[in-house]
Amino acid sequence: MKSSTNKILEIQGLRALAATLVLIFHAKLISGGFIGVDIFYVISGFLITGLLLTELNSTGRISLKAFYLRRSKRLLPASFLVLFVTALIAWLLLPPISRGSIGRDLIATTLYISNYLFAWWQNDYQNLNATPSPFIHYWSLAVEEQFYIFWPLFIIALAKFRSARKFLVGFSLVTITTFALGVWLTIVAPIWAFYSLPTRAWELSVGALIALLPTLRRRSRLLSILGVVALVVSALWFNESTAFPGFYALLPVLGTAALLSSIGAWPEPLKWLATNRVSVWLGKISYPLYLWHWPVLVLPIALFARDLSLRERILALAVTVILADLTTRYVEEPIRTKSFAPRRIVLTTMTSMTLALLIGFGITQTTTSAILIDGKQVTLASIEARPTPYDDGCHLNYHKSFSPLCEFGKLDSEKTVVLYGDSHAVQWFPALEKLAEEKGFKLITLTKSACPSIDVVRESVGAFKMSNCATWRENSIKRITEVKPDLIILSSFEHFAPYGNPSEVEKWWQDGSLRTYATLKSLTPKLVYLMDTPLPKRNIPDCLASTSADKCLADSKIGLPQDADFEIIDPAAWLCQVDCPGIVRGNVAYRDASHISVATSLELSDSLWQALVNKGFKL
Repeated sequence: MKSSTNKILEIQGLRALAATLVLIFHAKLISGGFIGVDIFYVISGFLITGLLLTELNSTGRISLKAFYLRRSKRLLPASFLVLFVTALIAWLLLPPISRGSIGRDLIATTLYISNYLFAWWQNDYQNLNATPSPFIHYWSLAVEEQFYIFWPLFIIALAKFRSARKFLVGFSLVTITTFALGVWLTIVAPIWAFYSLPTRAWELSVGALIALLPTLRRRSRLLSILGVVALVVSALWFNESTAFPGFYALLPVLGTAALLSSIGAWPEPLKWLATNRVSVWLGKISYPLYLWHWPVLVLPIALFARDLSLRERILALAVTVILADLTTRYVEEPIRTKSFAPRRIVLTTMTSMTLALLIGFGITQTTTSAILIDGKQVTLASIEARPTPYDDGCHLNYHKSFSPLCEFGKLDSEKTVVLYGDSHAVQWFPALEKLAEEKGFKLITLTKSACPSIDVVRESVGAFKMSNCATWRENSIKRITEVKPDLIILSSFEHFAPYGNPSEVEKWWQDGSLRTYATLKSLTPKLVYLMDTPLPKRNIPDCLASTSADKCLADSKIGLPQDADFEIIDPAAWLCQVDCPGIVRGNVAYRDASHISVATSLELSDSLWQALVNKGFKL
């Protein structure tokens, strides 16, 4: 069944499904809705390859000029509209110290390299709790545009071979090699696997294979049902901890392929779901729907300085639908149906790109590197400075599992202290290094990002892999056994989102604490657990730059209890009175939305020393 615009209505329904899944995923209404991107990729590979092969068969050639002009005319008007509007609102709403990153992201998005920028950005553990860019959803469009650059050239190159099976062999090689690369990279560098064209190309080439081989397109009702089951299972079963793309991506990709292959044999209820007026309409506006949804969901968070409620997220989705419909009616459709001279399309595209680049550069120039604190200008660089172990290799990133020999203070001292834990342990390094030099003990650091010293199993999310964390813990325990320290100080991030019943999270933490205590208690005469610092309600430097200090608070009531028989030190009293302010005794207390600043750590060194002495540590 086809519409008057020669669109296959079932494909419009699939587009509607893909966009809807992504929207409700980002609205936190479904755990696996990110597979909507994979559905889009298979559809794109199918349609674009079909058009290219049809042109090749009918004319004996592929006009790259015509292809790229069509793509520009179809994709860029709505894309640039959303870019410009988002950039303006972000510039108005976000604090001046954030404008550098906003401008950078706009430039990368304009050049269609944002997928690699965001892979690099998210791979940095310092950005774990940072607010996502309002342009981050453009990563998938960057992947698709990069594919559009290379795919026609690849088909033209294959066409030069005389073999009758040249396209089958070529497309199959791309599918197999890029899938294998994706599986491997999902294990060793999952963020890069998620965002890169070489690990996503197979999803588009699967669609290309369906376009190439009519024999794959069967009127099979069973195949369509299997496709629906695959997509439903993926959307409901997958979540942010799923090792994706990897092997798991086979389920939504093959499910989409099965549905594309069986168009014409879908059961009537499924066909109605895909081809009714609402689904076709959503499919028609699916591209601007995807473009608008993320800034509409994210930018209000900057305005309200909090997460959105369920009602607000639903309202944001409604606003997204309205904006998408208006964009389709008054931008996409008029441009799509109007004939423009090729030179005008190229000139308009280049002008728009140049303007976007200039706006991005201009936004970066309006950023500020200082915050006014108690009448004094404090540089952002000094606030966000990280403890030195981040830069000298002593604090491990996600992928490393063995801490180097990192010793500080009086190296020939008879007293040895070990600092053991994650980034919320190393935030105390400035204080402990100062004490080691002043008091004359040797300090050894064993710290790794996102890996608590408490023996709990965390879900592998993004670049964090639990297997690396477990290996690092084993190696660290061996080091501690060899060193036989006089004091072990443990500290860990404690503000984990509860899985199900919060009491289960507390038991999970309690059991891990008991295991850790049992492992370490015979390795040192003094075992101290330094409770986590109060958790800021938002990024403190950003907050101080955009509003009054009395609104920039942390919460000492969030966290997990410590029931093991450690000697307990709770730093909350050092940072909080009635409230936990963002400025404590003249220092910006936190360097981000989680970690205390270097200045705060140094300022609290005397309090930490007195607490250690009170717990019985003596030189």
